Amino acid sequence: MRLKSLLEIRFLPLLAFTLSLFFNSEIEANDAIDTENTTRKTTKKLVYIMPDIRIPFWKIMGAGVQNSASSFDYQLYIVSANNNAKRELEHVIKAIQDNVSGIIISPTTSAAGATVIKLAQNAGIPVVIADIGADSSDYVSYISSDNKQGAYELGKILAGKIKSSLHKFNEVGIIAIPQKRANGRARTIGFMQAMNEAGIKAAGIFQQVTFSYQETYDFSATLIQQNPKLGAIWLQGSDKYQAALDAINEFGRQNDIVLICFDSEPAFLNLIPQGVIIGAAMQQPYLMGEESVIAMHKHLTGKKVIKEYTVPILAISQKNISKYLGVIKRNVLNVESITRGYNVKD
Repeated sequence: MRLKSLLEIRFLPLLAFTLSLFFNSEIEANDAIDTENTTRKTTKKLVYIMPDIRIPFWKIMGAGVQNSASSFDYQLYIVSANNNAKRELEHVIKAIQDNVSGIIISPTTSAAGATVIKLAQNAGIPVVIADIGADSSDYVSYISSDNKQGAYELGKILAGKIKSSLHKFNEVGIIAIPQKRANGRARTIGFMQAMNEAGIKAAGIFQQVTFSYQETYDFSATLIQQNPKLGAIWLQGSDKYQAALDAINEFGRQNDIVLICFDSEPAFLNLIPQGVIIGAAMQQPYLMGEESVIAMHKHLTGKKVIKEYTVPILAISQKNISKYLGVIKRNVLNVESITRGYNVKD
């Protein structure tokens, strides 16, 4: 064994211990989320660490994780990093200290995912990456959406709208998720491929940091003010769609600028048929959550696991939304989980 490998093996336990002393803080009450599984009498424990419970997409994925964990009789804990890398690491260290059977994580960044894998691997705990990605391949399985292809198909929907005789302007502004994330980079690459093929110019790109209404509104307003030929805004998320629509309406550009989104919200079931939002590339977070636990269970029971499992993205517009309505309600929006929600520990 090389000296570097020996040093890493000896250093990582010390690193985990030092980090736990440094942070030395309990998980905040609104980070830890009860699930129906936690009262089951079983020694098989899993934890799902999501980046931000405040974003519905992750809540839906958590519901999928919960459903599969329950079917396999795992004791499950779901915690949120609240978009904070320090808090995410605290959750990882606690999971290692609790000697969980496996960690399922949607990292805050791909770099953070690599750190999680390294710490967990040294502790002998397998990791499944659920979306976002990791700058490491030492995971059991990576459950992802085909972000590049989904964004490409979405771009084709937008290109068709912009090229129509009724649309005046042909520049598109992008409000992106962090490009440090592998899925963010893939979305931008796929979308720009479709734009380049159609000869449509990108007017500018902003990266979300706080994921707030105000941030999204300000980015949208700036794009509108700085680009007189702006014909579309592409929001690489979905939950702050109203901020973009409000900016478009308040500048009186609702007849000139269209909105297109990645992911989906329950309101989209009405807004897309009405043409308020012209399309959405819909991931299937509930299905992704289920598949994450299935992959972990196969690994823990000695079965063959698919190293990289890609869940298709649905490119939805006025033309096909009725066809996919059943799939959208279950795998994309999982309306029941949003209505029921989670019981947050006090």
